[in-house]
Amino acid sequence: MSPPLSVVVPYTPTTATVAARFAQALAGRAEVVLAGEGVVEVAPGPGLHVLSGLVGKGAAIRAALEKVTGEVTVLQDPDVAYTPEAYDALCRPIQEDTADAVFGRRSAPGLRPELLAERALGGVTRFVTDVPLVDPLSGMRAFRTEALRSVKLTSEDDAVDAELVVKLAAQLYRLTEVPLPLQVPPRHTLASDLSKLRTLMRYATVRDDADNQHEGYSTLERMDGANNYNAWLGRRFREHLGQRVLEIGAGIGTITRELEAGRELLIALEVDRFYVDRLKNLFRGKPHVRPYLSDVALADWESLKSEHLDTIVLSNVLEHIPDDGAAVRRFRQILPEGGKVVVLVPALPQLFGAIDEAVGHHRRYTPQTLRRVLEDNGFTVDTLEWMNLVGIPGWFMNSRVLRRRAVPKLQLKLYDRLAPLLAQAERHVKLPVGMSLFAVARVTGRAG
Repeated sequence: MSPPLSVVVPYTPTTATVAARFAQALAGRAEVVLAGEGVVEVAPGPGLHVLSGLVGKGAAIRAALEKVTGEVTVLQDPDVAYTPEAYDALCRPIQEDTADAVFGRRSAPGLRPELLAERALGGVTRFVTDVPLVDPLSGMRAFRTEALRSVKLTSEDDAVDAELVVKLAAQLYRLTEVPLPLQVPPRHTLASDLSKLRTLMRYATVRDDADNQHEGYSTLERMDGANNYNAWLGRRFREHLGQRVLEIGAGIGTITRELEAGRELLIALEVDRFYVDRLKNLFRGKPHVRPYLSDVALADWESLKSEHLDTIVLSNVLEHIPDDGAAVRRFRQILPEGGKVVVLVPALPQLFGAIDEAVGHHRRYTPQTLRRVLEDNGFTVDTLEWMNLVGIPGWFMNSRVLRRRAVPKLQLKLYDRLAPLLAQAERHVKLPVGMSLFAVARVTGRAG
Protein backbone atom coordinates (compact mmCIF):
# COMPACT_ATOMS: atom_id res chain seq x y z
CA MET A 1 0.00 0.00 0.00
CA SER A 2 1.37 3.42 -0.92
CA PRO A 3 2.10 5.68 2.04
CA PRO A 4 -0.35 8.59 2.24
CA LEU A 5 2.36 11.26 2.46
CA SER A 6 5.67 11.81 0.74
CA VAL A 7 8.11 14.60 1.64
CA VAL A 8 10.68 15.92 -0.85
CA VAL A 9 13.59 17.88 0.61
CA PRO A 10 15.93 19.43 -2.01
CA TYR A 11 19.28 20.23 -0.38
CA THR A 12 22.64 21.85 -1.10
CA PRO A 13 26.03 21.22 0.55
CA THR A 14 25.28 24.00 3.05
CA THR A 15 21.83 22.64 3.96
CA ALA A 16 22.61 18.90 3.91
CA THR A 17 22.80 18.70 7.72
CA VAL A 18 19.37 20.26 8.19
CA ALA A 19 17.96 17.97 5.48
CA ALA A 20 19.29 14.94 7.36
CA ARG A 21 17.55 16.13 10.54
CA PHE A 22 14.25 16.35 8.70
CA ALA A 23 14.70 12.81 7.42
CA GLN A 24 15.37 11.53 10.94
CA ALA A 25 12.41 13.42 12.41
CA LEU A 26 10.07 11.99 9.76
CA ALA A 27 11.27 8.39 9.99
CA GLY A 28 8.25 6.09 10.04
CA ARG A 29 5.79 8.98 9.58
CA ALA A 30 6.20 9.64 5.87
CA GLU A 31 8.15 8.64 2.81
CA VAL A 32 11.13 11.00 2.53
CA VAL A 33 13.20 11.79 -0.56
CA LEU A 34 16.37 13.83 -0.04
CA ALA A 35 17.72 15.09 -3.36
CA GLY A 36 20.58 17.45 -4.04
CA GLU A 37 24.28 18.08 -4.25
CA GLY A 38 26.87 16.82 -1.80
CA VAL A 39 26.99 14.30 1.03
CA VAL A 40 24.09 13.95 3.41
CA GLU A 41 24.70 12.06 6.67
CA VAL A 42 21.78 9.70 6.64
CA ALA A 43 21.50 6.08 5.53
CA PRO A 44 18.94 5.22 2.84
CA GLY A 45 16.38 2.60 3.76
CA PRO A 46 12.70 1.69 3.50
CA GLY A 47 10.78 4.91 3.12
CA LEU A 48 13.94 7.01 2.75
CA HIS A 49 15.57 7.77 -0.60
CA VAL A 50 18.79 9.75 -0.98
CA LEU A 51 19.57 11.11 -4.46
CA SER A 52 22.92 12.87 -4.67
CA GLY A 53 24.90 14.52 -7.44
CA LEU A 54 22.01 16.78 -8.46
CA VAL A 55 23.00 20.41 -8.93
CA GLY A 56 20.20 22.93 -8.43
CA LYS A 57 16.81 22.84 -6.74
CA GLY A 58 14.89 22.27 -9.97
CA ALA A 59 17.01 19.28 -10.97
CA ALA A 60 16.65 17.85 -7.45
CA ILE A 61 12.84 18.14 -7.44
CA ARG A 62 12.47 16.55 -10.88
CA ALA A 63 14.58 13.56 -9.83
CA ALA A 64 12.81 13.22 -6.48
CA LEU A 65 9.35 13.08 -8.08
CA GLU A 66 10.32 9.87 -9.86
CA LYS A 67 10.67 8.20 -6.45
CA VAL A 68 7.56 9.58 -4.77
CA THR A 69 4.73 7.10 -4.10
CA GLY A 70 2.41 9.01 -1.74
CA GLU A 71 -0.88 10.51 -2.86
CA VAL A 72 0.14 13.82 -1.26
CA THR A 73 3.61 15.32 -1.58
CA VAL A 74 5.10 18.05 0.60
CA LEU A 75 7.92 20.12 -0.88
CA GLN A 76 9.99 21.20 2.08
CA ASP A 77 12.96 23.56 2.01
CA PRO A 78 15.68 22.33 4.41
CA ASP A 79 15.41 25.28 6.79
CA VAL A 80 15.14 25.30 10.59
CA ALA A 81 12.31 27.83 10.25
CA TYR A 82 9.99 25.02 9.14
CA THR A 83 8.77 22.07 11.19
CA PRO A 84 6.83 18.91 10.27
CA GLU A 85 4.18 19.85 12.84
CA ALA A 86 2.66 22.10 10.15
CA TYR A 87 2.01 19.19 7.76
CA ASP A 88 -1.46 18.32 9.08
CA ALA A 89 -2.84 21.82 8.42
CA LEU A 90 -0.96 22.02 5.13
CA CYS A 91 -2.34 18.75 3.77
CA ARG A 92 -5.90 19.00 5.07
CA PRO A 93 -7.38 20.96 2.10
CA ILE A 94 -6.00 18.31 -0.27
CA GLN A 95 -7.33 15.44 1.83
CA GLU A 96 -10.74 17.17 1.88
CA ASP A 97 -10.53 17.63 -1.91
CA THR A 98 -10.91 21.40 -1.77
CA ALA A 99 -7.44 22.12 -3.21
CA ASP A 100 -4.76 20.59 -5.41
CA ALA A 101 -1.90 22.64 -3.96
CA VAL A 102 -1.56 24.35 -0.57
CA PHE A 103 1.05 26.99 0.28
CA GLY A 104 2.16 27.90 3.80
CA ARG A 105 1.56 31.63 4.31
CA ARG A 106 4.58 32.55 6.41
CA SER A 107 4.57 35.02 9.29
CA ALA A 108 7.10 35.74 12.06
CA PRO A 109 7.25 38.07 15.06
CA GLY A 110 8.48 41.59 14.36
CA LEU A 111 9.45 43.24 11.09
CA ARG A 112 11.45 40.70 9.12
CA PRO A 113 13.29 41.98 6.01
CA GLU A 114 13.51 38.41 4.69
CA LEU A 115 9.75 38.00 4.67
CA LEU A 116 9.20 41.50 3.25
CA ALA A 117 11.38 40.58 0.27
CA GLU A 118 9.39 37.36 -0.19
CA ARG A 119 6.14 39.32 -0.03
CA ALA A 120 7.40 41.68 -2.74
CA LEU A 121 8.21 38.69 -4.98
CA GLY A 122 4.80 37.29 -4.13
CA GLY A 123 3.23 40.48 -5.47
CA VAL A 124 5.08 40.05 -8.77
CA THR A 125 3.91 36.43 -8.89
CA ARG A 126 0.29 37.47 -8.38
CA PHE A 127 0.58 40.02 -11.19
CA VAL A 128 1.97 37.43 -13.59
CA THR A 129 -0.30 34.51 -12.64
CA ASP A 130 -3.42 36.09 -11.06
CA VAL A 131 -3.21 33.56 -8.20
CA PRO A 132 -5.08 34.66 -5.04
CA LEU A 133 -2.13 33.83 -2.77
CA VAL A 134 -0.30 36.14 -0.38
CA ASP A 135 2.83 33.95 -0.19
CA PRO A 136 3.00 31.89 -3.42
CA LEU A 137 6.79 31.31 -3.16
CA SER A 138 6.65 29.74 0.29
CA GLY A 139 9.29 27.18 1.22
CA MET A 140 6.68 24.75 2.55
CA ARG A 141 3.99 23.51 0.16
CA ALA A 142 1.78 20.43 -0.23
CA PHE A 143 0.44 19.03 -3.49
CA ARG A 144 -1.81 16.33 -4.79
CA THR A 145 0.99 14.20 -6.25
CA GLU A 146 -0.84 13.61 -9.52
CA ALA A 147 -1.14 17.37 -10.04
CA LEU A 148 2.51 18.00 -9.19
CA ARG A 149 3.69 15.32 -11.59
CA SER A 150 1.55 16.71 -14.41
CA VAL A 151 3.58 19.94 -14.45
CA LYS A 152 6.62 19.83 -16.70
CA LEU A 153 9.38 21.68 -14.84
CA THR A 154 12.44 22.93 -16.74
CA SER A 155 14.25 25.26 -14.30
CA GLU A 156 17.49 24.00 -12.81
CA ASP A 157 17.85 26.32 -9.80
CA ASP A 158 15.60 28.10 -7.28
CA ALA A 159 13.60 29.57 -10.17
CA VAL A 160 11.67 26.30 -10.06
CA ASP A 161 9.56 27.78 -7.24
CA ALA A 162 8.28 30.54 -9.52
CA GLU A 163 7.90 28.19 -12.50
CA LEU A 164 5.83 25.79 -10.42
CA VAL A 165 3.30 28.48 -9.42
CA VAL A 166 3.05 29.79 -13.00
CA LYS A 167 2.32 26.36 -14.42
CA LEU A 168 -0.06 25.18 -11.71
CA ALA A 169 -2.07 28.39 -12.04
CA ALA A 170 -2.16 28.23 -15.83
CA GLN A 171 -3.28 24.61 -15.76
CA LEU A 172 -6.20 25.72 -13.59
CA TYR A 173 -5.42 23.70 -10.49
CA ARG A 174 -7.07 24.79 -7.25
CA LEU A 175 -4.51 26.72 -5.19
CA THR A 176 -4.96 27.86 -1.61
CA GLU A 177 -2.84 28.70 1.43
CA VAL A 178 -2.91 28.18 5.19
CA PRO A 179 -1.21 30.19 7.96
CA LEU A 180 2.35 29.11 8.75
CA PRO A 181 3.65 30.90 11.88
CA LEU A 182 7.46 30.84 12.16
CA GLN A 183 9.62 31.46 15.20
CA VAL A 184 12.55 32.51 13.03
CA PRO A 185 12.56 33.82 9.44
CA PRO A 186 13.60 31.44 6.62
CA ARG A 187 16.99 31.67 4.94
CA HIS A 188 17.01 34.19 2.16
CA THR A 189 19.55 34.95 -0.60
CA LEU A 190 19.62 37.68 -3.22
CA ALA A 191 20.73 35.22 -5.92
CA SER A 192 17.67 33.05 -5.30
CA ASP A 193 15.32 36.04 -5.45
CA LEU A 194 16.83 37.33 -8.68
CA SER A 195 16.53 33.92 -10.30
CA LYS A 196 12.84 33.75 -9.41
CA LEU A 197 12.25 37.31 -10.60
CA ARG A 198 13.92 36.66 -13.97
CA THR A 199 11.76 33.60 -14.48
CA LEU A 200 8.58 35.47 -13.62
CA MET A 201 9.48 38.20 -16.10
CA ARG A 202 10.10 35.64 -18.84
CA TYR A 203 6.69 34.09 -18.28
CA ALA A 204 5.12 37.56 -18.23
CA THR A 205 6.64 38.62 -21.53
CA VAL A 206 8.09 36.01 -23.90
CA ARG A 207 7.18 32.53 -22.61
CA ASP A 208 3.93 30.73 -21.79
CA ASP A 209 3.46 27.92 -19.29
CA ALA A 210 3.86 25.34 -22.09
CA ASP A 211 7.30 26.91 -22.73
CA ASN A 212 6.12 28.02 -26.18
CA GLN A 213 5.86 24.43 -27.39
CA HIS A 214 2.11 24.59 -28.15
CA GLU A 215 1.56 27.35 -30.69
CA GLY A 216 -1.74 29.15 -30.29
CA TYR A 217 -1.89 28.38 -26.58
CA SER A 218 0.00 31.59 -25.76
CA THR A 219 -2.91 33.69 -26.99
CA LEU A 220 -5.50 31.59 -25.12
CA GLU A 221 -3.49 31.70 -21.91
CA ARG A 222 -2.97 35.44 -22.11
CA MET A 223 -6.61 36.08 -22.91
CA ASP A 224 -7.52 34.04 -19.83
CA GLY A 225 -5.84 36.74 -17.74
CA ALA A 226 -7.93 39.53 -19.30
CA ASN A 227 -10.52 39.33 -16.51
CA ASN A 228 -12.42 42.52 -17.34
CA TYR A 229 -12.63 41.72 -21.05
CA ASN A 230 -13.80 38.17 -20.35
CA ALA A 231 -16.43 39.43 -17.91
CA TRP A 232 -17.66 41.78 -20.64
CA LEU A 233 -18.04 38.90 -23.09
CA GLY A 234 -19.63 36.74 -20.42
CA ARG A 235 -22.33 39.34 -19.80
CA ARG A 236 -23.11 39.54 -23.52
CA PHE A 237 -23.47 35.77 -23.80
CA ARG A 238 -25.46 35.29 -20.57
CA GLU A 239 -28.21 37.63 -21.81
CA HIS A 240 -29.14 34.99 -24.40
CA LEU A 241 -28.50 31.66 -22.65
CA GLY A 242 -30.97 28.98 -21.70
CA GLN A 243 -30.44 26.38 -18.99
CA ARG A 244 -28.86 23.57 -21.02
CA VAL A 245 -25.90 24.82 -22.98
CA LEU A 246 -23.35 23.33 -25.36
CA GLU A 247 -20.17 25.37 -25.72
CA ILE A 248 -18.21 24.52 -28.86
CA GLY A 249 -14.44 24.94 -28.58
CA ALA A 250 -14.18 25.62 -24.85
CA GLY A 251 -10.38 25.95 -24.95
CA ILE A 252 -9.01 26.35 -21.42
CA GLY A 253 -12.38 27.41 -20.02
CA THR A 254 -12.05 31.19 -20.15
CA ILE A 255 -15.64 31.76 -21.31
CA THR A 256 -16.97 28.52 -19.79
CA ARG A 257 -16.16 29.99 -16.40
CA GLU A 258 -18.28 33.04 -17.22
CA LEU A 259 -21.26 30.94 -18.35
CA GLU A 260 -21.58 28.02 -15.96
CA ALA A 261 -23.18 29.66 -12.92
CA GLY A 262 -26.91 28.93 -12.73
CA ARG A 263 -26.98 26.43 -15.62
CA GLU A 264 -28.55 22.98 -15.34
CA LEU A 265 -25.96 21.62 -17.76
CA LEU A 266 -23.00 23.02 -19.64
CA ILE A 267 -21.22 20.63 -22.01
CA ALA A 268 -17.77 22.02 -22.88
CA LEU A 269 -16.76 20.44 -26.18
CA GLU A 270 -13.05 20.73 -27.03
CA VAL A 271 -10.97 18.89 -29.63
CA ASP A 272 -7.56 19.21 -27.92
CA ARG A 273 -6.80 16.94 -24.94
CA PHE A 274 -4.16 19.48 -23.87
CA TYR A 275 -7.07 21.83 -23.11
CA VAL A 276 -9.57 19.21 -21.88
CA ASP A 277 -7.20 18.29 -19.05
CA ARG A 278 -7.30 21.92 -17.92
CA LEU A 279 -11.09 21.99 -18.15
CA LYS A 280 -11.28 18.97 -15.86
CA ASN A 281 -9.03 20.73 -13.35
CA LEU A 282 -10.99 23.96 -13.50
CA PHE A 283 -14.43 22.39 -13.02
CA ARG A 284 -13.51 19.63 -10.61
CA GLY A 285 -16.40 19.29 -8.16
CA LYS A 286 -18.95 20.92 -10.54
CA PRO A 287 -20.90 18.03 -12.08
CA HIS A 288 -23.15 20.33 -14.14
CA VAL A 289 -20.07 21.25 -16.23
CA ARG A 290 -19.11 18.31 -18.44
CA PRO A 291 -15.89 18.53 -20.51
CA TYR A 292 -16.26 16.56 -23.75
CA LEU A 293 -13.24 15.62 -25.87
CA SER A 294 -14.26 15.61 -29.53
CA ASP A 295 -13.93 17.31 -32.88
CA VAL A 296 -17.11 19.03 -34.09
CA ALA A 297 -17.28 16.77 -37.12
CA LEU A 298 -16.83 13.58 -35.06
CA ALA A 299 -19.02 14.38 -32.04
CA ASP A 300 -21.86 12.02 -31.15
CA TRP A 301 -24.62 14.39 -32.23
CA GLU A 302 -27.44 11.92 -31.54
CA SER A 303 -26.26 11.64 -27.95
CA LEU A 304 -25.97 15.42 -27.68
CA LYS A 305 -29.52 15.81 -29.04
CA SER A 306 -30.78 13.60 -26.22
CA GLU A 307 -29.43 16.12 -23.70
CA HIS A 308 -32.28 18.53 -24.66
CA LEU A 309 -29.94 21.45 -25.22
CA ASP A 310 -31.46 24.88 -25.74
CA THR A 311 -28.39 27.01 -26.54
CA ILE A 312 -25.13 26.53 -28.43
CA VAL A 313 -22.32 29.00 -27.77
CA LEU A 314 -19.25 29.64 -29.92
CA SER A 315 -16.80 32.26 -28.64
CA ASN A 316 -14.14 32.83 -31.29
CA VAL A 317 -14.54 29.27 -32.58
CA LEU A 318 -16.54 29.26 -35.82
CA GLU A 319 -13.56 30.72 -37.68
CA HIS A 320 -11.50 27.63 -36.70
CA ILE A 321 -13.88 25.19 -38.41
CA PRO A 322 -12.95 24.49 -42.06
CA ASP A 323 -16.57 23.93 -43.17
CA ASP A 324 -18.47 26.38 -41.01
CA GLY A 325 -21.70 25.84 -42.94
CA ALA A 326 -21.72 22.09 -42.23
CA ALA A 327 -21.09 22.79 -38.55
CA VAL A 328 -24.02 25.22 -38.35
CA ARG A 329 -26.29 22.61 -40.00
CA ARG A 330 -25.33 20.14 -37.25
CA PHE A 331 -26.21 22.71 -34.60
CA ARG A 332 -29.58 23.21 -36.29
CA GLN A 333 -30.33 19.49 -36.20
CA ILE A 334 -30.01 19.11 -32.41
CA LEU A 335 -31.76 22.28 -31.27
CA PRO A 336 -35.52 22.48 -30.70
CA GLU A 337 -37.72 25.21 -32.13
CA GLY A 338 -36.74 28.45 -30.39
CA GLY A 339 -33.26 27.11 -29.59
CA LYS A 340 -30.44 29.60 -30.05
CA VAL A 341 -26.90 29.74 -31.33
CA VAL A 342 -24.87 32.60 -29.83
CA VAL A 343 -21.71 33.45 -31.73
CA LEU A 344 -18.69 35.72 -31.37
CA VAL A 345 -16.28 35.74 -34.33
CA PRO A 346 -13.29 37.82 -35.43
CA ALA A 347 -14.28 40.42 -38.02
CA LEU A 348 -12.70 42.25 -40.94
CA PRO A 349 -10.67 40.10 -43.38
CA GLN A 350 -8.28 43.07 -43.68
CA LEU A 351 -7.01 42.29 -40.15
CA PHE A 352 -6.09 38.67 -40.93
CA GLY A 353 -2.43 38.20 -39.97
CA ALA A 354 0.18 36.22 -38.05
CA ILE A 355 -1.86 35.80 -34.86
CA ASP A 356 -4.81 34.46 -36.85
CA GLU A 357 -2.46 31.96 -38.48
CA ALA A 358 -0.93 30.94 -35.13
CA VAL A 359 -4.28 30.17 -33.50
CA GLY A 360 -5.67 28.37 -36.55
CA HIS A 361 -8.18 30.82 -38.01
CA HIS A 362 -9.52 29.96 -41.47
CA ARG A 363 -11.21 33.32 -41.93
CA ARG A 364 -12.39 36.59 -40.43
CA TYR A 365 -16.02 37.52 -41.06
CA THR A 366 -18.01 40.44 -42.37
CA PRO A 367 -21.64 41.02 -41.32
CA GLN A 368 -22.73 39.65 -44.68
CA THR A 369 -20.68 36.43 -44.52
CA LEU A 370 -21.69 35.70 -40.93
CA ARG A 371 -25.38 36.29 -41.65
CA ARG A 372 -25.15 34.09 -44.74
CA VAL A 373 -23.59 31.10 -42.95
CA LEU A 374 -26.29 31.23 -40.26
CA GLU A 375 -29.34 31.89 -42.43
CA ASP A 376 -28.35 29.54 -45.25
CA ASN A 377 -28.15 26.68 -42.74
CA GLY A 378 -31.43 26.91 -40.87
CA PHE A 379 -31.31 29.86 -38.48
CA THR A 380 -32.97 33.27 -38.31
CA VAL A 381 -30.60 36.03 -37.17
CA ASP A 382 -32.09 38.19 -34.42
CA THR A 383 -28.95 40.13 -33.42
CA LEU A 384 -25.86 41.01 -35.42
CA GLU A 385 -23.57 43.69 -33.96
CA TRP A 386 -20.01 44.93 -34.13
CA MET A 387 -17.90 44.69 -30.98
CA ASN A 388 -14.56 46.08 -29.82
CA LEU A 389 -13.76 49.03 -32.05
CA VAL A 390 -10.79 50.08 -29.85
CA GLY A 391 -9.00 46.74 -30.32
CA ILE A 392 -8.52 47.21 -34.07
CA PRO A 393 -5.27 49.28 -34.02
CA GLY A 394 -3.51 46.93 -31.58
CA TRP A 395 -4.46 43.81 -33.50
CA PHE A 396 -3.45 45.35 -36.84
CA MET A 397 -0.06 46.44 -35.47
CA ASN A 398 0.74 43.14 -33.74
CA SER A 399 -0.65 40.71 -36.30
CA ARG A 400 -0.20 42.48 -39.63
CA VAL A 401 2.69 44.94 -39.19
CA LEU A 402 4.93 43.30 -36.56
CA ARG A 403 3.84 39.76 -37.54
CA ARG A 404 3.72 38.66 -33.90
CA ARG A 405 2.13 35.27 -33.30
CA ALA A 406 0.66 36.16 -29.89
CA VAL A 407 -0.61 39.29 -28.19
CA PRO A 408 2.06 40.62 -25.76
CA LYS A 409 0.92 39.84 -22.21
CA LEU A 410 1.68 43.22 -20.68
CA GLN A 411 -0.04 45.00 -23.57
CA LEU A 412 -3.10 42.82 -23.06
CA LYS A 413 -3.19 43.62 -19.34
CA LEU A 414 -3.16 47.33 -20.10
CA TYR A 415 -5.98 46.89 -22.63
CA ASP A 416 -7.93 44.90 -20.05
CA ARG A 417 -7.94 47.92 -17.74
CA LEU A 418 -9.97 49.76 -20.39
CA ALA A 419 -12.48 46.94 -20.92
CA PRO A 420 -15.08 48.13 -18.36
CA LEU A 421 -15.14 51.58 -19.99
CA LEU A 422 -15.41 50.05 -23.46
CA ALA A 423 -18.25 47.81 -22.34
CA GLN A 424 -20.17 50.78 -20.97
CA ALA A 425 -19.58 52.84 -24.11
CA GLU A 426 -20.65 50.07 -26.49
CA ARG A 427 -23.92 49.57 -24.58
CA HIS A 428 -24.97 53.09 -25.53
CA VAL A 429 -23.39 53.59 -28.96
CA LYS A 430 -24.06 51.60 -32.12
CA LEU A 431 -20.59 50.87 -33.53
CA PRO A 432 -19.92 51.44 -37.22
CA VAL A 433 -17.23 48.72 -37.21
CA GLY A 434 -15.28 46.51 -34.80
CA MET A 435 -12.68 43.75 -34.63
CA SER A 436 -15.41 41.22 -33.65
CA LEU A 437 -19.01 40.41 -34.59
CA PHE A 438 -21.60 39.18 -32.10
CA ALA A 439 -24.67 37.32 -33.37
CA VAL A 440 -27.71 35.58 -31.90
CA ALA A 441 -29.73 33.33 -34.18
CA ARG A 442 -32.68 31.06 -33.40
CA VAL A 443 -34.43 28.03 -34.79
CA THR A 444 -37.82 28.97 -36.22
CA GLY A 445 -39.03 25.62 -37.53
CA ARG A 446 -38.54 21.87 -37.29
CA ALA A 447 -35.14 20.42 -38.14
CA GLY A 448 -34.89 18.93 -41.60
